[in-house]
Amino acid sequence: MVSDVRSPTINTMYHAARIFLGLVFLYASIDKIMHPADFARIVRNYQILPDSLINITAVVLPWIEVFLGICLICNVWMPGAVLTGNIFMVVYTLAKSFNLARGLDISCGCFSTSMKGRSIGYMDIAMDMFFLLVGLFLLFYVLIRGEEQDGSGSSVRH
Repeated sequence: MVSDVRSPTINTMYHAARIFLGLVFLYASIDKIMHPADFARIVRNYQILPDSLINITAVVLPWIEVFLGICLICNVWMPGAVLTGNIFMVVYTLAKSFNLARGLDISCGCFSTSMKGRSIGYMDIAMDMFFLLVGLFLLFYVLIRGEEQDGSGSSVRH
């Protein structure tokens, strides 16, 4: 079986990628959790969500990032964590691209809620695309290579 024969290099890349992306999600959540009102202003500045969803997004989204980060680092619930992380990266990339195309001069809010930060730029989009590539590698590894989770959260290889 293909999933029984794993290259040590690919296996090492998998573990490095999941820990890296997990740390990215954890780090990105810290300032948002500590400053929810500032993060809500950043979400509002994107001018994508209706006002009724801004506060709930600003409060819930960072905690989902924490949960994703923990799942990735601990190697649990990987199919769901990787898929959700990739969806987040696509949404983040599209939101930034949309606002860059509209010419809005707004703060990214990615790793800091400081409104004094630099505006969204092509480097932010490139960074998100890099994170998405890492996530797509994980998705390929988890889904195509047969990485599944049993009830205890430990990996089972078929």
